[in-house]
Amino acid sequence: MGCPGFKHEEHTADVLIEAWGRTLEEAFEQSALAVYEVITDTSKVKPKTRIDLGVEGFDLENLLYRWVEEMLLYTDADGMVFGMFRVCRIEKGDEGYRIVSSAWGERFDPERHEHRTIVKAMTYAQMSIGEVDGCWRITFVVDI
Repeated sequence: MGCPGFKHEEHTADVLIEAWGRTLEEAFEQSALAVYEVITDTSKVKPKTRIDLGVEGFDLENLLYRWVEEMLLYTDADGMVFGMFRVCRIEKGDEGYRIVSSAWGERFDPERHEHRTIVKAMTYAQMSIGEVDGCWRITFVVDI
């Protein structure tokens, strides 16, 4: 297993995601990519629209949860799918954490985009975020 990357694991009725990166920011990027790989083939998503995401969380788990949920809101409300993610920084402050990031994508087009599985929501199930042997590792479950 190299850094960065992600994989999907079998889970009863949901999808368990493991993502990793050399930095926390890279692991977050891989987490988002893994979520959107559940939805469609992200290699077919053109970066036509950029969405800037500045989200806050009281800890890293809450930050990840709220960040992914924010992207899923664009998917639910506007039919957006994303295939490229950039986390500029994750900052720790007095009140918790803040992420400064962008996602690039376009509206889902059934002519070009494979329809895989709808991700209904992010969950805290089996969520963990930590650094192991110089590689940040994130595990979480999405509701499908």
